Amino acid sequence: MAPPRDASSVWKFLHRLITLLKPLFCKLKIEGRQHVPEQAGCILVCNHTYGPDFIVLGYASPRQVYYMAKMEIFGWHPLLTKLLVTAGVFPVRRGQSDKGAIMAAVDFVRTGKVVGMFPEGTRSRNGALQGGRSGAARIAMEAQVPVVPVVVLNSPAILHKLGRRLRAPEVVIRFGQPIYLTGDPNDSQAAQDNTTQIMLALAVLLPPALHGVYAASEAPLCDQSESTLNT
Repeated sequence: MAPPRDASSVWKFLHRLITLLKPLFCKLKIEGRQHVPEQAGCILVCNHTYGPDFIVLGYASPRQVYYMAKMEIFGWHPLLTKLLVTAGVFPVRRGQSDKGAIMAAVDFVRTGKVVGMFPEGTRSRNGALQGGRSGAARIAMEAQVPVVPVVVLNSPAILHKLGRRLRAPEVVIRFGQPIYLTGDPNDSQAAQDNTTQIMLALAVLLPPALHGVYAASEAPLCDQSESTLNT
C-alpha cells in the first residue's frame, strides 16, 4: 500500500517502514477508506484501546493524519520536537481547555488537512466505548468540516505479538460514513449532543459487546457499502 500523496517526506518514510515491518506483527484488514474525503479537511474520530491505535489509524488512512500530543513531549529534546513538528504533530495541554490547540486543529482542517482524534480521552482497558469528550465536535462545528468515525479492532494483539513467535493476528480498521454536524460551537449543549452523535456512530461500527456506555442506544446502522483492503 503506497503512502498518501499529500503526506510529508517524514510521513512517507514512516509509512514505507511500517509496510516492511507490518507482516511481522499483524494482518491488516481495512474497510471503508473511500469515506475519507479525497481533498477537503475532516476529522477522523477513533476508539481508543491499549493497542497502537494511532499508528494503525495513520497507516490505514488514505491521507496524512495530523495528531495532537501532550505539551510535555515537546520539551524532551529539540530533535524529537523537530521530528514531531515535521510529522504534523501539534501540542495540547492535557486536562485543560486549550483553546490554542483547538484553534490549531481548526486551522489544520480549514486548510484541507485531516486531524485524528480520540474523543474518549483515555484508553479503554477492555476495548468497550467510554463517554466521549466534546473537543472533536467543537472543532468540526467551528471549522464546518465533516467527522469520519473510525474503529480499530484487536490492535492490542499487535503488542502481545512482540517478542513471540506466534501467528500474526488480524487487526481490522473500519471507516464509517462522514457526519456533518450543525450548531453553535460555543453552545455546550449542542457540542454535547453532537458528541453523542459521534460516539453512537463509533458504536455501530463495533461489535455489540464493545458498545460500552452506548450499549442501550437505539442507533441506526451505518451503510457499509465499502471496499475492503487486506494488507
